[in-house]
Amino acid sequence: MSKHDESRRKFLVGAAVGAGAVATGGLPADALAQAQKKKKTAAAAPSPAAGHEHASGGGLGAFLNQDDAATIAAFAERLMPGAPGKPGARDADVLNYIDLALAGAYADLQDFYRRGLTALDQYCRTTYSKPFVELSAAQQDEVITALEAGKAGGFTWPSAGAFFNTLRTHTIEGMFADPVYGGNKDFAGWRLVGFPGAQPAFTPADMQSREAFTRVPMTGLQAKAKG
Repeated sequence: MSKHDESRRKFLVGAAVGAGAVATGGLPADALAQAQKKKKTAAAAPSPAAGHEHASGGGLGAFLNQDDAATIAAFAERLMPGAPGKPGARDADVLNYIDLALAGAYADLQDFYRRGLTALDQYCRTTYSKPFVELSAAQQDEVITALEAGKAGGFTWPSAGAFFNTLRTHTIEGMFADPVYGGNKDFAGWRLVGFPGAQPAFTPADMQSREAFTRVPMTGLQAKAKG
């Protein structure tokens, strides 16, 4: 992992820890259930046309088509890059979180994402003659930097900065929110920051330790719902 990647990772982890509530917060449960139902229904439907399958396979996602899903997955991974022993956005299935969110609680942002992704694709093709997913990691970082600074051309609504900020926020949510909302797979984000999840009790040693909490069971809202 480069120093640039490590710096970005530390920033996003710090932002998540500072937010606090993101570890246990997330999408409204009813909106999540509706999105998951849509995803299961789509998966059982006849195979869609090429170019409209979910990036992770298994037919359509809850909202995103294959191309958009691949772009978001690559973008989120550059925001929260993985490294040996350190999970990234792909490991935590941030894409699934965003997909479910856009089919449910964040449905009002569907057009925002469509237009933003279209502008991103046009900017990358104009600047590098390739879509975002085909760029090198260094080029993807250059694009993300231009977005953050509001210097990427071709964006009207959403603005380049607004699109970047939204994707960054949703990446943090997908990385650190309770797994019941579709991200934070296998508690990857919680393990990264040492958040213990739901625990029946903490030992005196647990309370005094300054090390990241990793002992099982590490459970979330899904286990509580089944109880």
